[in-house]
Parts: sequence; structure tokens; C-alpha cells
Amino acid sequence: MKTSKQFYVYILSNKHNTVFYTGMCNDLIRRIYEHKNKFVDGFTNRYNITWLLYYECADNPESAILREKQIKDYNRNKKLRLIQGMNFQMKDLYPELIGEAVHSSPARKRASVISRSAFCNERSFS
Repeated sequence: MKTSKQFYVYILSNKHNTVFYTGMCNDLIRRIYEHKNKFVDGFTNRYNITWLLYYECADNPESAILREKQIKDYNRNKKLRLIQGMNFQMKDLYPELIGEAVHSSPARKRASVISRSAFCNERSFS
């Protein structure tokens, strides 16, 4: 039985939202973890870009690559509107993505863990 693989397009920023980075990957949790821990030298490391502000899901890499290019072509205001449509408060979505609710009990944290397929149901675009 073949399992379908998910692909992701995401937007990161620094804590002051002065710069945006748009990327694409096949494992969102792992990739954001790499950004946050500065495992790869480059733009996000140099400008301390670690906050996940937005993400979308795709069923194939071609769709994800096309969407990434489309978002990269957006001007800053259009990116802000896209982000705020999902994340009005411009908060870091990574803790929510991995199930870490602030001020929650360990039992509540376990209950809030989001499966990869569940967090894509509302954010698919392909």
C-alpha cells in the first residue's frame, strides 16, 4: 500500500517581523526545528528567522514548489495579508504545531498533539 506524502510551503520571520522567508519542505516539524536551532547556515540563520507565521500543505512537490514561487513573488503587504488571514496575531505557530500549549497541563499537552494529516486538513491548496 502506497502512503501519500505531504509537502509544505511556509513563511518564517524574526520576532520583530522585519523580514520574511518563504520555504518548502516535506517535513514541516523537522524543518522548522532546524531553522529554530540554526542547523543550516544561510539567510534564516544570519537574520535570526525562527518564527513560523504561516504554512500550507500540498499533495505533491510540484504544487508546493509552484506555490512557494508564487508567495516569494508577493510584495510585503500581500504576504502580511496572507499570514494574517491564518495568524492574525502574528504569533509563532510552531509550539501549537507540535502540541505545546502555553500554561497547559501535561495531559492537555498530550491531547493537543496535532497529527501531520490533521494540521493539513484546513491548510491544503493543491
